[in-house]
Amino acid sequence: MDPKDFVELSCANCIEGAGLDIDFSFAFQPIVDTKTRTVFSHEALVRGPQNQPAYTVLDRLTDRTRYRFDQACRVKIVKMAAELELPVNVNINFYPNAVYKPELCIRTTLAAAAKYGFPTERIIFEVTEGEEITDHAHLLGIIHEYRRLGFRTAIDDFGAGYAGLNLLSEFQPDYIKLDMKLVRGIDVNRPRQAIVRGIVQVCEELSIKIIAEGVETAEEYGWLRDSGISLFQGYHFAKPGFECLPEVPQHAYL
Repeated sequence: MDPKDFVELSCANCIEGAGLDIDFSFAFQPIVDTKTRTVFSHEALVRGPQNQPAYTVLDRLTDRTRYRFDQACRVKIVKMAAELELPVNVNINFYPNAVYKPELCIRTTLAAAAKYGFPTERIIFEVTEGEEITDHAHLLGIIHEYRRLGFRTAIDDFGAGYAGLNLLSEFQPDYIKLDMKLVRGIDVNRPRQAIVRGIVQVCEELSIKIIAEGVETAEEYGWLRDSGISLFQGYHFAKPGFECLPEVPQHAYL
């Protein structure tokens, strides 16, 4: 991509979708801590302006608009989190291949946090393992810069994408999110159980916390909880709330 495409954007330009012909919003899904029976964070999930699925937005992106979209998402999420008076963390997905220079690209996030009064220490950036990382050194530079500024990081969809344990060996995020394909039916699937036990052991040794996402049944939740995982996300606890913060019923923790 031409570096000229990576212009620094203001909060106002991002909110207005400068350079984009795409209207979008977000739904928020809780990530719960079952040890404290509280919401730990909310992941911001892109949606169309009328709650259309994410693909209706993402399929319209091009290489030339991906950076502007990435920046616009961050600002809009921070603004919405502040307006919703989000009392906990917020998880923001980002595109490593859309970040030109991390020290420059993060400025709009910092400006948005200052403008809307949302603490930067409550922002967790998720990089999806499903996006092919062509330059691992570049990704490491992004992670180091984000940590220097006080942000936490997570690998999303762990176990589903291009890098797997090789990515984990190069940098250790604060969190990994087990891919839902590993979670689905894990209570009755011995190969998945063996894989997840191995991941749990590795993460314990590296002091990385695991989030199990896509948990839909009490049986999946029970097996994962008994394996030592305490952070969960999925329909068993709450569906994403479009432009709102859904509540988690207390019986879901049982």
